[in-house]
Amino acid sequence: MSWFESLILGLVQGLTEFLPVSSSAHLRLTAAFSGWHDPGAAFTAITQIGTEAAVLIYFRKDIGRILSAWTRSLTDKEMRHDPDARMGWLVIVGSIPIGVLGLTLKDQIEGPFRDLRITATMLIVVGVIIGIADRMAARDEKGGRHRAPQQRKELTDLTVRDGLIYGLCQAMALIPGVSRSGATISGGLFMGYRREAAARYSFLLAIPAVLASGLFELSDAMESDHVSWGPTLFATIIAFATGYVVIAWFMKFISTKSFMPFVWYRIALGIVIIVLVFAGVLSPHAAESAH
Repeated sequence: MSWFESLILGLVQGLTEFLPVSSSAHLRLTAAFSGWHDPGAAFTAITQIGTEAAVLIYFRKDIGRILSAWTRSLTDKEMRHDPDARMGWLVIVGSIPIGVLGLTLKDQIEGPFRDLRITATMLIVVGVIIGIADRMAARDEKGGRHRAPQQRKELTDLTVRDGLIYGLCQAMALIPGVSRSGATISGGLFMGYRREAAARYSFLLAIPAVLASGLFELSDAMESDHVSWGPTLFATIIAFATGYVVIAWFMKFISTKSFMPFVWYRIALGIVIIVLVFAGVLSPHAAESAH
């Protein structure tokens, strides 16, 4: 991997990690359209450490409160009713599905799931799902001709059941084209949560899963001779800086705006990929990693 490739891929990772468009799909597609080797699941996981570092800094106050309350709840039974302590436990609960499925489907994630036909299909299907969830949330918030707006749930209403459902939605993002934020936020909207609440839990829930995945891939990569460490670390730094700007913008965006621009973008991109693949212009396995 060249330094120029790492710059572009780092920018793509940072720009798309927190938007509901699938960062793994965009990394895969950027390589395919540029004629580069697929950066691979390991590169994606390592550069995601950079974007999660942006989450840690952006939500540092929330995370500090949660960790403090959760730690005290281990020995103080009264603290287990504290909202921040409960959030700590619910992040752990929500992380179980992706941990189990990530280890179980590791070979598929790094192989068959990276087929561009699957990526395109997921872009379209999940895009439609996000659109439906967005319209449902907007209808509840605005009300209708004959009914008042409905009060949607806050994170203080989060239950173990909802945490597990969020976790299952997050696990779907193991397939390129799904989008971690898109799947979890739309899952939250379907369960009746406010947009900001769904996004906040989505980002907090991603922290243990992404860091664990990144460190796991990092340990494997350290034993490999095929990793371009300089460019990979450079891409991770670029992803961190870009990701911080994007997450700050996105949290403001979702408070007043619709997800529909992302929905139409996903559908259009998915259709273009399918057309190019079936026209023979692009191989479904284009730019597969040489190693």
